Amino acid sequence: MGKAKILYIEDNLDNMILVKRILEIEGYEVIQAETGEEGLAKAFESHPDIVITDINLPDIDGYTITTKLKQDQGTAHIPIIAMTANVMKKDKQTVFEAGCDGYISKPIDVDELPIQIENFLKGNIKWNSQ
Repeated sequence: MGKAKILYIEDNLDNMILVKRILEIEGYEVIQAETGEEGLAKAFESHPDIVITDINLPDIDGYTITTKLKQDQGTAHIPIIAMTANVMKKDKQTVFEAGCDGYISKPIDVDELPIQIENFLKGNIKWNSQ
């Protein structure tokens, strides 16, 4: 069995390239979406093993994406990780309240990211402040 299929929703091209490259080197299949609406459509279509979403997107935000995915029976089980530069305590609380299963802060630690994703997929950790 191959590595997990990851949907990454991110409007910043530099972040998209960096994260995609890191995850593909680790053997993950990465599905890209640049907007929230595109991300929702791809999540419902491809049923990834995990969703990583930026919170601040140009159309609908990561909170809305999370809420919609968690409300749908077909996608409610998929772990959703918020990846954001919003790192204040209240921001983390909002991520949790929206239904996200985890949190990774930007800037991304390129050495830690694959370890964090593997841990989220295995259910070893729920929250990570890296």
